[in-house]
Amino acid sequence: MKLSRVLASGGLAVVAGLFLLGTSSRNVDAATKQVLNWSEPSSLETLDPDQVDDSVGGEVLRNSNEGLYVLDGNNKLKLAGASNVTVSKDEKTYTFTLRKNAKWSNGKAVVAADYVYGWRRMVTPATAAPNAYLFDGIQNAEDIMNSKKSPDTLGVKAVGKYKLVVTLDKTIPYFKKLLVIASFNPLNENAVNKYGKKYGTSSKYTLYNGPFVVKGWTGTNDKWNLQKNNYYWDKDQVKLAKINFQVTKSTTTSYNLYQSGKLDETLLSSEQARQLKNNKEFKSLEQARTTYVDYNTTRKALKNKNIRKALSYAVNRKQLVKKVLGDGSVVSKNFVPEGLTSYKGKDFAKDAQVKEASEHSKTLAKKYWKKGLKELGVKKLTLTFLSDDDDTSKNTGEFLQSQYETTLPGLTVNLSDMPKKNRITKMMNQDFDLVLTGWGAEFTDPLTYLNLMTSDNVYNFGKWNNSDYDKYVSSAKNDNASDAAGRWKAMTNATNVLDEEQPLALLYQPTSALLLKSNVKGVKYNSVGGFVWKNAYIK
Repeated sequence: MKLSRVLASGGLAVVAGLFLLGTSSRNVDAATKQVLNWSEPSSLETLDPDQVDDSVGGEVLRNSNEGLYVLDGNNKLKLAGASNVTVSKDEKTYTFTLRKNAKWSNGKAVVAADYVYGWRRMVTPATAAPNAYLFDGIQNAEDIMNSKKSPDTLGVKAVGKYKLVVTLDKTIPYFKKLLVIASFNPLNENAVNKYGKKYGTSSKYTLYNGPFVVKGWTGTNDKWNLQKNNYYWDKDQVKLAKINFQVTKSTTTSYNLYQSGKLDETLLSSEQARQLKNNKEFKSLEQARTTYVDYNTTRKALKNKNIRKALSYAVNRKQLVKKVLGDGSVVSKNFVPEGLTSYKGKDFAKDAQVKEASEHSKTLAKKYWKKGLKELGVKKLTLTFLSDDDDTSKNTGEFLQSQYETTLPGLTVNLSDMPKKNRITKMMNQDFDLVLTGWGAEFTDPLTYLNLMTSDNVYNFGKWNNSDYDKYVSSAKNDNASDAAGRWKAMTNATNVLDEEQPLALLYQPTSALLLKSNVKGVKYNSVGGFVWKNAYIK
């Protein structure tokens, strides 16, 4: 769900996974106005689960729609749209029994055919879904995406109204974890056909089956709301009547709104976090996210590995996280963030770490720079650095510009910051040299990151291509899929190639610092996926 997300400023003390603010929802005062006012750092882009690729859209969809599973705080997997699942001995056939009381927001039943339609639409080439690659491993998905087979042959079928059978081509160890992603949600075919190309482009051209429905989003405005879905199967657990959202890119603005009582939550800048860390309403949340600089290797200069290495060595990441961010973010050890997954007690980020990937050395930076310039036959370079126009991104860009230009003689870096939507468009068109971006885990497995840099992945914006890397990732997904040790080794090997070739420069693993009113209770948080408001209430 998330193409390069806008990175929120964080706090100083990390709180893992879940926070439940307050006591049981049984204590809700019926007389209290159950309206929550929430800020977002960037705009909502789409409500079509086949097109969403940003963190805000993903978070809104997770609270307004529901698939077979949800993450119920602390990254805990919980059955949702399904009430039961059985798995065959070879782990290639999953049979889901759906809830018979699940309904769409128009009162129609959510049935197995809705999942079949949604999944087929996702892998249909004409849909051009950025996350279609996640279906790789479901029977015939790869051939369908390559236009070799019809979407009707996808390994998903409805047996009656409430039984869904999924057949895999191969074992997928993390298959259940995938099913929390919006891409695997059901879709109502009648609604999609009714709205056509408009589906998901505004709140009125969408159907919902989750705790809330979206209202007031026209497709371009920066204010919208979630309202309780009275057709939701578990509506008795939903206490909030409405959640009002507004986009505030400046934490100064959002903090002022928070102080005046117009917001119940606000993200904080690093300076604000330092000043407010002792405030009783201060929270700091760990994110399963990596922030990095992506290099456009279609550019001659950045196709040169020595130039890429020079740029990486020029950056003092410790100074970045302590003095520029100052919010509890930590220097990245790996493309895969710490705490995402482990094997035999070993955290992948640490076990597969290559120190050089995040090391700062002016000597090595100058060495590789000199060598790279010689290979290119030039004495100077001018590069454009692309980033979002929020405070954190702009501050980070200015810091990196200074690091690059003061360390590497003959380098000029021009900064270009813009709204996230525009930045993403430029990335998709390879219209950049360097870009500040990030990735938040979609599921709790290293492949949620390692997939991105394979040569044919839609999120490989810099178009880096390495056959050894592709081979190792393929091995983890195919030959070694059922061999935990072999799979771990293959993913480690892929990381080693990534670190040696430097198609991207790791920066940091962020945290989010925020203030949340003390009378807001029951909010849940997943480091993979963000906030869950289903059980939230105002006391």
